[in-house]
Amino acid sequence: MTSITENLAVLRERMARAAVTAGRPAADVTIVAVSKTQPVDTVRAARDAGLGHFGENYVQEAVAKITQLRDAATWHYIGGVQANKTRAIATHFDWVQTVASPRIAERLAAQRPHYGAPLQVCLQVQPEPAAARSGVAGADLPALAATVAGLPRLRLRGLMFMPLPGLDQQALRAEFRRVRRLFDALRAAGHDLDTLSMGMSEDLGIAIEEGSTMVRVGTALFGARPSQAG
Repeated sequence: MTSITENLAVLRERMARAAVTAGRPAADVTIVAVSKTQPVDTVRAARDAGLGHFGENYVQEAVAKITQLRDAATWHYIGGVQANKTRAIATHFDWVQTVASPRIAERLAAQRPHYGAPLQVCLQVQPEPAAARSGVAGADLPALAATVAGLPRLRLRGLMFMPLPGLDQQALRAEFRRVRRLFDALRAAGHDLDTLSMGMSEDLGIAIEEGSTMVRVGTALFGARPSQAG
């Protein structure tokens, strides 16, 4: 069995090759280790290997890990945000990458503790064709960005995107480019954005070539995911 350290070295080499193609340093791309269902000891080993950002989908499971490891890591919520989970997310996480409606943004702002740093926010972009997938449509992004930017205790950082499964490389690249254009349009409109969260274990090379500044990686670091912890 390969270790997290060995997997991380392979991952960074993949990222470096993609960054060269894109004409920018690999250091410009942040790795978020997707640690959902991974035990605390595994997350600790990943932290000791040099990873500092961790992504979680399940609030109850994540809070237990954050309670033990908060001072040594930055925590990203990357699952769908339900209204009854916003208080826990606002209280415990550093980032939330999946904001897709004004209502959720307003709840997070109201419930973010006054004593903490602002909650870092990415808006989740809906894939095309949208079907029933989560996210905000491209046409609605400017209004949502303006709402989030105007709320207290939130800081709008950028966009997050998860494409539909099963796309070929040409279609996948086209989707990443579409989201990059949306990102650039928001910046041109005056939003101070620095984060484009695109790419996972299988497609991170294409995502980096198309402008991603943050990749969300689970399998390539930890191997096959264990059963959900509950």
